[in-house]
Amino acid sequence: MLLGGFDPIAAYGALIRKVFGTSYDIGETMLTITPILFTGLAVGFAFRAGVFNIGADGQYIIGMTAATFVGIKIHLPAFLHAPLAVLVGMLCGGLWGALCGYLKAYRGVHEVISAIMLNWIALYLSTFLLMKFLVAEGQQKTPNIDETASLSIGWLSKAMGGARMDWGIWIGLICVGLFYILLWRTKQGYDLRAVGFNADAARAAGINVKTTFIKTMMISGMFAGLGGVFSVLGVFHYQVASGASEGYGFDGIAVALLGGNHPVGILFGAILFGVLTYGSAGMNFDANVPTEIVRIVIGSIIFFVASHGIITKLLKPLLNRRAANKRKGASADGNAG
Repeated sequence: MLLGGFDPIAAYGALIRKVFGTSYDIGETMLTITPILFTGLAVGFAFRAGVFNIGADGQYIIGMTAATFVGIKIHLPAFLHAPLAVLVGMLCGGLWGALCGYLKAYRGVHEVISAIMLNWIALYLSTFLLMKFLVAEGQQKTPNIDETASLSIGWLSKAMGGARMDWGIWIGLICVGLFYILLWRTKQGYDLRAVGFNADAARAAGINVKTTFIKTMMISGMFAGLGGVFSVLGVFHYQVASGASEGYGFDGIAVALLGGNHPVGILFGAILFGVLTYGSAGMNFDANVPTEIVRIVIGSIIFFVASHGIITKLLKPLLNRRAANKRKGASADGNAG
């Protein structure tokens, strides 16, 4: 910011005022955090099993589209309609992820390649289905979902000054706990982590690696699908058939890396990204700092987190020599004694 001729102190002050200035701003910041949290959990979960899920964006879109169809086409009482829409959206996101896992397990297709392709397929399939079955001629968005499928929290929205509050952030926090319990407190989680550490050793120990890949990608896709579900059912109540992605899946990759693929770390990473993203508007309006600065900051964070492995590798010869010298010194002292 200094290089660009901006005042960084004024800029960060504007960011803090934007995020924490009013109850409305706090609520909208939580709203910004929610989809990044879900996609971060999706990517982090897959990483733990040794799978690079770069397809969270497509799983998010599929979950959103499935929930939209249930919210508009099916008419049920609220106590059935909303849970059904959540369940269908979550399962469809999971199945989209499982497809990628199947291609890796049984066809040898690297998950990065198939996931990137499936992202585009999900985007254009979603646009086609919406335009074909839900969007009226001359329009670009669907009708609103039925009120019985809404996941907004009206009383909380009023308490937060009109901010768009829904169940998403609370379910996201529950998912953080489920992530931890599943991976570190169950046998299935042990199998997933074992495959992530060394697939060959896990196979030799009797773990079905192929099935594990599919299960991992399905659970990962369910996390991402939930992000799309709450976006349409809790926030917007309609879906735009724009043919463009919001990119939450790729933000999820950054959040997972920043959080060390641990659910608590991912939560804090999502909070950081959400605060920076929402607060960038305040930096722009109050301090005339371009919003792209925030993306540069986020990119820099990812760079330094990713460079940890490179730095460790560069320092390894030095550390090894140091350890060897200590052993020699200890051996010399022992001989002298």
